[in-house]
Amino acid sequence: MSTIQRLAYDGGVDADGHVLEAADLWETYLESQYRDRALRLRPDENGLEYLEINGRASKLVRGGMVGMLGGMGKALADILPSREHLYATAPLLGSMDARERLQRLDEEGLDAAFLYPTLGVLWEAECTDAKIAQAYTRAYNRWIVDFCSASDGRLIPIAHLSLGHPAAAAQELERAVRSGARGGWVAPFTMTLKPHGHPDHDRLFATAQDLDVPLAIHPTFEPKGAAPGRFEHLHGAHFFLNVTSADAVRHAFTTLFQFGVFDRFPRLKIVVLESGAGWIGYWLDRMDGYASSVLGRAVPLKEKPSFYFRRQCWISCDPDEQTIPALMELYGDDRFFWASDFPHPDHTGNYLGELEELSSKLPGSARKKLLGENVRRAYGLG
Repeated sequence: MSTIQRLAYDGGVDADGHVLEAADLWETYLESQYRDRALRLRPDENGLEYLEINGRASKLVRGGMVGMLGGMGKALADILPSREHLYATAPLLGSMDARERLQRLDEEGLDAAFLYPTLGVLWEAECTDAKIAQAYTRAYNRWIVDFCSASDGRLIPIAHLSLGHPAAAAQELERAVRSGARGGWVAPFTMTLKPHGHPDHDRLFATAQDLDVPLAIHPTFEPKGAAPGRFEHLHGAHFFLNVTSADAVRHAFTTLFQFGVFDRFPRLKIVVLESGAGWIGYWLDRMDGYASSVLGRAVPLKEKPSFYFRRQCWISCDPDEQTIPALMELYGDDRFFWASDFPHPDHTGNYLGELEELSSKLPGSARKKLLGENVRRAYGLG
């Protein structure tokens, strides 16, 4: 008998689910000239897996940690690094196979899921070669479109884009969308160290606007020096690092206002993912307040930041967040949707139970919007 919970409400769409990519994805889907530098999982001298990036052993993804990546809801003893707990060992239903993911959606009572990578949110932090980064994203995007192709639109691919080469990212977004992707996403840091809102990225913004597809900011591993560094002795401090990991997403998002992106691209759609949504109220209040101050008037914005949020932005919430009903009332019940983060272990496996509790606190129209209508509208789905 299945132990998967079924959502009590109709119309549910997971705005940010993940897949555990095939381990040989990049060896199979990379252009031939790059295959000798494919992303690979390899065993170390102790039999623990590590990720090889551009021919070099990762300094971040090592020691068997990849065996934990599909551990949502499992006991800690069942995912701690060991020779037995490998990346593809006993995957959760739907985490690696498209047909099983559809089965999971059926059992959960969900209509669809937007899919993001797992290994794909790890490697970019250590890649300094813009060409191989573009090749890695192209390979993943071809694979995820194929992965979702037989799902009758219920598994929705989103293209990984790298800002190390903005023109190439724009070209790849156009190619990926024409092949079936419904939008793109970028990491919360840039290889060039140029802020996300910098005019050098305008070509990507223009392409997303012309294609009428959203561009999302999604958390990833961050390069050394980019992660929180004000304290020492934080090695292994998983609680602190996971709680603060969304800071980079907030910073990237804020640069879009600093550089007036929404005035230059009034039809650009921006989605903020996997950073919670409870902070957005304070953030918009703070940005509005500063933009109205004497100093803030030097920032080239025609409107207050909250105006652009209500017009062009969406944000995903975790199902266990308590402040979402109030925020939906304040900033628009059409701006919020939920996401599971399945199958990653930094969230609980009880996301549907938590979602039901959250949904029960909303009026019927707002509930439908949070559960699925908002994300469908943002991405132009029927």
